[in-house]
Parts: sequence; C-alpha cells; structure tokens
Amino acid sequence: MTEKEKHEIELEIIEDAKEVLKNNSSGAFTNPSKLLYPHQWFWDSCFISIGIRHYDTERAQDEILSLLKGQWKNGMIPNIVFHGQVYKLKLPKMWRSEVNPFSPDDIKTSGITQPPMLADAVVKIGEKLDLAERKNWYRMVYQNIIKYHEWLYNERDPRKQGLVLLIHPWESGLDNSPPWMDELHKNLTPKWIHYLEKTKLDSLYSIFRYDTKFVPSYQRLNNTDAMCLYYMQRKLRNQQYITDRILGHDSFAIEDLTFNCILAKANYYLRKIAKTLNKTLPSNLMKNMELTDKAIQELWDDSTGQFYSRDYLTHELIKVPSIASLMPLYSGVIDRDKAIHLVKSIESHDSFSMPFPIPSVPVKSEWFDQNRYWQGPTWINTNWLVIEGLKNYGFNDHAEIIKKRTMELIEHSGFSEYFNPIDGSPLGIDNFSWSAALAIDFLMT
Repeated sequence: MTEKEKHEIELEIIEDAKEVLKNNSSGAFTNPSKLLYPHQWFWDSCFISIGIRHYDTERAQDEILSLLKGQWKNGMIPNIVFHGQVYKLKLPKMWRSEVNPFSPDDIKTSGITQPPMLADAVVKIGEKLDLAERKNWYRMVYQNIIKYHEWLYNERDPRKQGLVLLIHPWESGLDNSPPWMDELHKNLTPKWIHYLEKTKLDSLYSIFRYDTKFVPSYQRLNNTDAMCLYYMQRKLRNQQYITDRILGHDSFAIEDLTFNCILAKANYYLRKIAKTLNKTLPSNLMKNMELTDKAIQELWDDSTGQFYSRDYLTHELIKVPSIASLMPLYSGVIDRDKAIHLVKSIESHDSFSMPFPIPSVPVKSEWFDQNRYWQGPTWINTNWLVIEGLKNYGFNDHAEIIKKRTMELIEHSGFSEYFNPIDGSPLGIDNFSWSAALAIDFLMT
C-alpha cells in the first residue's frame, strides 16, 4: 500500500468516525450508543471528548460541561447522568438518586461513580487551545475536579492510605472483569441466585434484560452475574449510596487497580492544571495524592510478578489476572523494572499477546472467553490507556504496534463496542462512540 492510499484510508476512517459521533449526539453530550446506552456516561464522555477535541474543541468542552451538570453537592461525579429525553426510561427509577441528600435537585443520576478520567480529558482539550483560552477552560472546571478528587479521598479512602475503594463492579468500568466476579461469587451472591442458577431458572431473567435485545447473550454478562450486579445495586440504594452505611452491612469493597491507576494519572493532570492557573492545591488533597503514588506499589505481588486489585476488608490481593495488571503503566508511578516486566507480559503468548491485542483477560486464564464482554475481548479504550502507558516509559515501538493493530481492527470491523482478540470480529453494539472518538485520536495525534 502506498503512503497516499494509506492516507486516504485514514481520512475515510476519520470521516466515518465523525459521522458515528454526530449520529450518537444528543445535543451537548454524546450517547455511547443511541440503542443500548441512551444517556451520558462518565468515562465514555471523557474518551469521547478526547476524540472530538481534534476537530471541534467547543463541542468537546460542552461534553465535559454537560457531564458536570450531574455532579453531586458533595463532589461525586456519577457514572450515569440522565438528561431530559431519558426520564421516561426505567433506569432513573432504578437508581432513585434522590434518596441521597447530596444528589442534584434538577437532574437524575446514578448513585455511583466511574474511573476518574476527567482531568486527563480536560488537559487533552486544553492542548488544542492557546494559553489564554486554555486558562479560561481550566478555570471553568478547576473547582469541579478538586471537589471530585476530594470526595474520592474523603468518602472512599477511610483508612487514609491513598487507595480509594469501590462499592460496585460498575464503578470499575470493567463490569464483569474476573477479579470482581471472583470476589462476588465468593462473598455476595445470595442463596436465591445460586438456587436459580442450579435449577436453570436463571434463564427466566432473560425476559427482563434490555441489553440482550440488541446484543447476543453470549457476548454479554451471563444471567447469574447480571442478577448479582442488579442485586448489589439495590443494596446500595437501600443504604442511600452512603459509603459508611454500605461498609457497615453485608457487602464487600475493592481497592480496584484500574481505578486507582487512573486516579494517580488524574492527580498528575490536576497538578498540571493548577500550575497553569498559578493555583495551590489544598494541602490535604496534596498529601492524599502523594499517598496514592506510593500505595499503588503495594498492589505488586512478587510471587507472580503482577499487580492486582485488593480486597478492602481483608487487605489481601485478589490474585485473579486481567488487563488491570497493565494499568500501572498508565499511572506513570511505578519503577522502570516493573514496567519492563509488564511489557514482557504484553509480548507473552501465554498472557496478552494475541493477533488483535490487548485482550481484557490473559489467554491462559480460566476466565478467558474471547466473546464475552470484559472477560476476553479487546476494547479500544483499554488499548488507548495501555498505549499511553507505554509512551510514559519510552516503549514507543510497542505502543505503535498496538496502535497499528487497533486501527486494523477498526478498518476491518468498524467502530464496534469490543472485538474478538483472535479473529478481530466485531462484538457488542455497533457504532460505539468511544471506539470512534479514540480512532480519531489515534490518527490525529
């Protein structure tokens, strides 16, 4: 293929991606998918704005400002914001955010958060602005970011050790990832769900599922796991989404590796924003941010040579491998020796090396399923995070190879939600927004 032909293909992908984002637009924000996700999601919007910034910085800013309309009075940013056109759906009633006194008065939201990609997205947008515009942009969102980071440490780090805890797998963004499901199956699956699974009556739950109306069931969570996550959400709602109450009842909490690595990087970007504005961050927040950088090192296990999430209650590592083990690269806070070790796992055919990398679960894992949601398929957003992480440590050749394979996925299988890592076939919903947005970012950065 000539350079001209390659360039023409890239231009075509960019235009097709813009069309996907345009079709998924709902005014000031973008749906991940009009069909399956007709609302605004936290880290989706951050990834989406990172792509849109290349051709419409004002629209990218609107994406973030729309998300922040759902921020709670205590600083929490929910994983879902229900704007006007979706009030008629069942989800706002399922969450009932109004049970918490800190929820917004004028908009419905979920009651939990999602990986804190906000500061990264804000800085990425700022890179497209001149200095005066950048400062104005930062001023618009500076206090929102500070309030959110302070909420994470005040509410979700009770031991003041630098790692925030999550109270639901949905907060991790990797909903049915093996570390979470393994802990859930051990600790919180109620007897009635075990009974339904044993008697095969769990299949009746399919009648009530919304997702499998659009995506084949073998590509989504199985019925047992879906029921467990819904059951957990109901328990959180009963405790008004208040962490102290939740921890005091029959529940479990995890210091999630992916989330805390993204938080460490978000702290870096928050410092960068403050420096640009010539501001001094609150001293307590600074102390907590420094603790996070150090605490991530505690999630390393010498015996297996991997990073893991940790059970908050038992303080034990959850030694179930997943793509989360690579996220310390994105954090930028680990030493180079450990970064080299993680790169070797990317290269290993027993781990993450596959025809279309990077699978969400290592190929040799007992959990690996090349078609099922976060238990094997390749995702564009996690590839983007790993690529950013590889660049942190100067592994530019590795980053370029993964970027090239990612674009081959998109060229041949479209902007799917996720992909089969073995044959590259499309999985999940079609025309997924962050796949389109990050394809633009790959080609225009």
